[in-house]
Amino acid sequence: MSVPRTARARARAEITREITDAARRQLAESGAAALSLRAIARELGMVSSALYRYFPSRDELLTTLIIDAYNAIGEDVEQAVASAAAPRAQWRAAAVAVRAWAHAHPHEYALIYGSPVPGYEAPQETIGPASRTGVAILGLVYRAWQHGVLATTPESLAPDLSAQSAAIAAMIGPGLPESTVARTFLALTQMFGVVTFELIGQLNNSMDPAGPFFDYAIDTMADLIGLPA
Repeated sequence: MSVPRTARARARAEITREITDAARRQLAESGAAALSLRAIARELGMVSSALYRYFPSRDELLTTLIIDAYNAIGEDVEQAVASAAAPRAQWRAAAVAVRAWAHAHPHEYALIYGSPVPGYEAPQETIGPASRTGVAILGLVYRAWQHGVLATTPESLAPDLSAQSAAIAAMIGPGLPESTVARTFLALTQMFGVVTFELIGQLNNSMDPAGPFFDYAIDTMADLIGLPA
């Protein structure tokens, strides 16, 4: 049975939410590099010393924003995968979820998939949330392979890439071919690349609107992974 939160805990959670909401507004206005605890305190009518009791440094606030963003997009992808039955439909649903989340939260997307924030080094605690999207997609590929519906092509990888892929395969499921892991990662980078290019305007006046090109890229990457049509 869950224990009801105290009034103090509820108040702390509410103030924490107000701070992170203000930080997200600042991301949209000025970018992550300009994130300022003092500016957030001024916006919320707090003295800086009070805000520091919640987030002792800019980096701790950035870490919270990053973890929240990774968990949000990861949860959307996991739900998208669970909503479809066939592996190819799951892959497409996951990709559509990534694109939709990116369009709905462009500044948070840029925070986690854009340029590194100067002077900030992500701590270990961000790794789990950052992995959710990739794990969900590798999981659907692994299940397709388990069920014998994944088309696999024997492929010799360079030693370093082979070792990297083998280590990932060991975490996802026993026996998953190393080449399948490498191809899935290639598909992931292609998916995020198209989404990023669209968001920053690199597809303007070429593949604009980007929807048909995105669909083509996702279907082509499904073929590359070996997901059945």
